[in-house]
Amino acid sequence: MAGMPHQYVITFGCPDRSGIVAAISTFLAEAGGLIVEAAYHTDPDTRWFFTRQVVTAESLPFDVHELRDRFDAVARSISPESEWRVADTGERRRVVILVSKDGHCLYDLLGRVAAGELDVDVSAVVGNHAPLGDITRAHGIPFHHVPFPKGDPEGKAAAFAEIAGIVDFHDPHAVVLARFMQILPADLCQAWAGRALNIHHSFLPSFIGARPYHQAHARGVKLVGATCHYVTADLDAGPIIEQDVTRVAHGDSVSDIVRKGRDIEKVTLARGLRWHLENRVLVHGNRTVVF
Repeated sequence: MAGMPHQYVITFGCPDRSGIVAAISTFLAEAGGLIVEAAYHTDPDTRWFFTRQVVTAESLPFDVHELRDRFDAVARSISPESEWRVADTGERRRVVILVSKDGHCLYDLLGRVAAGELDVDVSAVVGNHAPLGDITRAHGIPFHHVPFPKGDPEGKAAAFAEIAGIVDFHDPHAVVLARFMQILPADLCQAWAGRALNIHHSFLPSFIGARPYHQAHARGVKLVGATCHYVTADLDAGPIIEQDVTRVAHGDSVSDIVRKGRDIEKVTLARGLRWHLENRVLVHGNRTVVF
């Protein structure tokens, strides 16, 4: 992120055992690395160890490519099952946003980017409907309209292939489904695994299908919420990044609940995206640790 010191972020996971922290810290210390942030957690159910460590780039005598090469040997020596990544905060983060008709999440993200609160490059916005093109172009961002023909499986497959081409051209760090009302095919879920983020209301599975807020109103709910999660082939069942809720009063109308729900969706998605781009989310199976 702009304005922040140049740092390398190391995220690491493996089966827990003694000596993991010592091995990583010794490696960094011997290279002269200055650790400015460190967090650790072991899942008591899976016995999987997680850590996120931040090192100042200027403290190391080599660049991020050599750091990755050297850390690979350390990771393999700790465990052949280790999962790790080294991210460079000096690399500009790129995002592609997918939308349909509802614009509240898109408006919020574009506003945060314009204000400098979310310091990323939105490389493109892709919509299967055209109306959100004007607000996108007003922010100086390319908008791609890719319609999905109804009742035409081949046409739908072609539309997804076109979207995949746009996304892959930009090679983004995150693909954000900002109320994109199409189900990603399994091959794209796999291709974008760990990068595709979705936002949805938290009424699932109690209020499945259309008009969830109307269903919630009819049931007299007292809380509404939203969930930001990674996209997998299992619909709305990917690893959860962030969730939030707000109170609903007995006198709230459907419109009030929709408004409150959209407010929570916007904030929850923005938080989840920020944490993802800051490499704070570590995934193991269907569980996440957010440092």
